[in-house]
Amino acid sequence: MAERKKRFPELEHEEHIMKKAILISSATALLMAGGIAVAAPGDRGMKADANGDGTISRAEMTASLNSRFAKMDANGDGQLSKEDREAKRAERAGKRDERFAKADSNGDGELSQAEMEAARAERKAARFARADKDGNGKLSQEEAKAMKGKRSGKGMRGKGNKRGGHGMAMMRNADTNGDQKISKAEFTAAAMARFDKADANGDGNLTKEERQAAFKARKGERNKRGG
Repeated sequence: MAERKKRFPELEHEEHIMKKAILISSATALLMAGGIAVAAPGDRGMKADANGDGTISRAEMTASLNSRFAKMDANGDGQLSKEDREAKRAERAGKRDERFAKADSNGDGELSQAEMEAARAERKAARFARADKDGNGKLSQEEAKAMKGKRSGKGMRGKGNKRGGHGMAMMRNADTNGDQKISKAEFTAAAMARFDKADANGDGNLTKEERQAAFKARKGERNKRGG
C-alpha cells in the first residue's frame, strides 16, 4: 500500500481525509446525518420523505433514524461504540481498495493518468445516469438540482476539523449518561429534539421552508462560534 501511495498521491490525500473522518467517529457521523434530514437546503435530506409529499413527518423521521442507526450499529447491540467504529473503518478501507483495483485496469498495482481519467469519466457517467430519472439522456432543471444537492451533501462531509468539532459537541450532548456510547434512545432523542426545534409551527411536519430556515439558523450559529 505504501508503494501505491508513492505512485498515486491522490490515494494518500484520500486516506488523510478518511483519517480525519474516523477521528470524528461513526457515532458523530450518524448524529450529523440525522441532522441533515432536519436542516438541509434544497432537496438534500429528503430520503426521509417516504411518501414524497415534500414534507417530513415525525413518523417518517423516526423511521429514517431507525434505518440509519441499524446500518451503523455493526454488531447489532443497540448502541454505537468503539467496536462499531472499527468495523466501519475496516469497511471503508475495503471499499477504497476495491475502487483502486477497479481503476487499475491492467492490474499492475499502479494507476496511470489514463486509468485515473477513465475512472473519473466512469464515475461521472454513473452519476449522470442516476440523476437522469426519465432516461432521456438529458437532465431537466429538477434532475440537475437534485444531483447538485447530493454532491453538495458529500462535500460537507469532508470539511475536516470544522465539521469534526461541531460533531463531537453533538455526540457529547447526545451521550446523556456519559458512557462514551450512543444508545438508540439517546440518538433518537437528540435527532428528534432538532426536528422539534426546526418545526416552527409545531404541526409535527417539516416543510422545505422550515428545513431551509433551520439550516440558515444553524449556519449562522456556527459562523458566530467561528466554525
